[in-house]
Amino acid sequence: MRIFKDNLAKRLMQTLTLASLLIIALMGAGLYYKSSAIIRVSSVWELLSTSEWSPLAGKFGFLTFILSSIYVTVLAVVIALPVSLLTALYLTEQAKSWVKKLVFPVLDILAGIPSVVYGVWGILIIVPFIADVLGPYFVDYTSGYSMLAGGVVLSVMIIPLLVSLFVEIFSTVPHDFKEASFSLGATRWQTSRRVVVRKAMPGIIAAVVLAISKAFGETLAVLMVCGNTVRKPESLFDSCYPLPALIANNYGEMLSLPMYESALMFAALVMFVIILIFNAISRIILQRVEKSFKL
Repeated sequence: MRIFKDNLAKRLMQTLTLASLLIIALMGAGLYYKSSAIIRVSSVWELLSTSEWSPLAGKFGFLTFILSSIYVTVLAVVIALPVSLLTALYLTEQAKSWVKKLVFPVLDILAGIPSVVYGVWGILIIVPFIADVLGPYFVDYTSGYSMLAGGVVLSVMIIPLLVSLFVEIFSTVPHDFKEASFSLGATRWQTSRRVVVRKAMPGIIAAVVLAISKAFGETLAVLMVCGNTVRKPESLFDSCYPLPALIANNYGEMLSLPMYESALMFAALVMFVIILIFNAISRIILQRVEKSFKL
């Protein structure tokens, strides 16, 4: 009976694993099917490498939207990563218990705030600050609805996620490693940097990958502060138009135009493929890092 239960549990877990993979495959197949109409008219390379966006004329170039998505996501991670990493190190290695009791509930609250609230906060605080205070030092004019505003708002959204993940990762580092470092005369900061971070590097990479995936697909908050102008952003103070904002702004409207729905589904397919490729590459890098950073 015990062997039967073990085999049953094994089969059940295998079935659920295959089901999760099947869901991903069905999503990809569905998006490809819905976007096949525009792929038959224009080559994939033409759609990805051109910037002209004129649905009335049947011109659908996605390069501007792809670049905007990448720029905003990279900017958000660049801002959020050092803040999250240092915060997590402090909470794990130096903070007193009362500080942890205060900060952890705040992180949970920040993680649970709807994205529209972050968008409104960006409109009320970040956009005017960029337009009236920061922007005049660098450009002649900016409305504040810019790639920088999107990156800042998005970074604040992913900081709670990164801090929570980093704290859990750093907590798994064996205490013996830290004691050995202290016994050799290392300071607390040197131990955090050379022992804790080094040992936790594979987990850090995995957490960053998860945050990038979340940031790349974020829609509402970015839509509200990026300006949504169809042009290639040339500076941080230019408006941009990420792929999620394109889909959210236009799906359900003007779908009577030829190829318009197919074009929006192709945008969703591009996002789907980019995230899959990025996660596949990150897994390869993660495997190599796990071998390189073993103590």
